[in-house]
Amino acid sequence: MAKTRSLGLDIGDRWIGVAMSDPQGILASPLTIIDRTDEQPGIAAILAIIDQNQIGVIVVGLPISMNGNIGPQAEKVQAFARELSQHTKLPVEFRDERLTTVSAQRLIRMTKKNRKVRDDAMAAALILQGYLDEKVA
Repeated sequence: MAKTRSLGLDIGDRWIGVAMSDPQGILASPLTIIDRTDEQPGIAAILAIIDQNQIGVIVVGLPISMNGNIGPQAEKVQAFARELSQHTKLPVEFRDERLTTVSAQRLIRMTKKNRKVRDDAMAAALILQGYLDEKVA
């Protein structure tokens, strides 16, 4: 029986980093970056990815502050996720994303890839990989 893929999102003010797991749910890979200057086209782009792939869950990075509180940025992410949830029946799960963008930037520098284009997608992959690792354990 084929498993479904998981979709990881790193939602920022300007960009949404997108990552997707392999069908077995073992490995997350950066997929793309979606322009978020307007909400509806961003949601439409995510829905198109969902429709084109066998996505079973959406994992959204939640930027919790270092002291563990939900701040203004996390509230924006939650609002976007609520809007997205109104357009799909898939479960949306949040994952603490503290320091994932920093980790993604370091990883990209180490691999000497184009940092500007891939930070958000790599951060989404790190968020999703953490989620996948927890499901296996």
